[in-house]
Amino acid sequence: MAGKTEDVPWSGIREAPVILLSGPEAFLADKALRVLHERLRSASPELETVEIDAPTAGSGDLLQAVSPSLFGEPRLVTVWGFEKTTDGVLEDLLDYLAAPDPAVTLVVRHSSGVRGKKALDLIRSHGPDWLVVSVPEIKSDRDRVQFLRHEARAHRLRIEPDAEQVLIDALGSDIAELAAAIGQLAGDLGEEATVTRTIVTTYYGGRVETTSFELAEMAIAGRRGDALAGLRQALHAGVEPVLIISALAHSLRQMARVGGQTGSPGDIAKELGLQQWQVQRARSQLQGWDEVGLGTAIMHVAQTDAALKGLGLDPDYSLERVVDLVARRGR
Repeated sequence: MAGKTEDVPWSGIREAPVILLSGPEAFLADKALRVLHERLRSASPELETVEIDAPTAGSGDLLQAVSPSLFGEPRLVTVWGFEKTTDGVLEDLLDYLAAPDPAVTLVVRHSSGVRGKKALDLIRSHGPDWLVVSVPEIKSDRDRVQFLRHEARAHRLRIEPDAEQVLIDALGSDIAELAAAIGQLAGDLGEEATVTRTIVTTYYGGRVETTSFELAEMAIAGRRGDALAGLRQALHAGVEPVLIISALAHSLRQMARVGGQTGSPGDIAKELGLQQWQVQRARSQLQGWDEVGLGTAIMHVAQTDAALKGLGLDPDYSLERVVDLVARRGR
């Protein structure tokens, strides 16, 4: 099919047979995928989800994941880490792109680099029925302000201009923390509220409230008592369970990516599309963890995420179990 595939920002993600999720901003990529998952699940409660780790999967793994199911249930297949894909996954993807299954939504996550260029070019040039979702790095305060405003609108909040900068100054450049803050403020203040400079200062200039990323850091550091107490505080303060799970998943996945690399923080940051401080933080967080424990924690966090979205489980109990597991470093 002639033409060019539509390129949209993360907030414009929609259902398509093949989606390239392209760019280094991991949090926005995760957020876009979560939006897609919720829409697909809402339309088809029987949706199956499959994840492929491109750097480790072998030949045939992807083709098996996208093969027609017995009863034809819709399926969401996500290929992670395509920038470091094995030859087997690359060959599988090229074969599949020639004749995609209409019951499958295939998402290819590619952060940076030219590995797999032939497949990437095929997706980008296919035509308007496929989709490219761009998640470029958010570098400037202007970009962060735009992100904050989007999150505020999504939560039906109004945030005053002077409050925006105070919030950015208080929480730094990590947009995941900014998103968690907006979620927390929305939970406490309610819809249609106005977030003022005074409110931001009250929350983040003295009063101790546990954000999702603070909670994740406590659990990952093995501070079990603090993490469980922080979880109860966060839930009471209105932090959404999905933000807590997202923070855990994001941090653990970043640890796994950094843990598999050697070299200087600067070289690793460039290779993975991260900031150098993110690499240094992940290396610090890896202390006390082993490969088996990290893999176990990542698996249980993913299972809890899927269960909370699809089965209506009690979020307090499910989160307490997974936070406890992470605080015990997967043991």
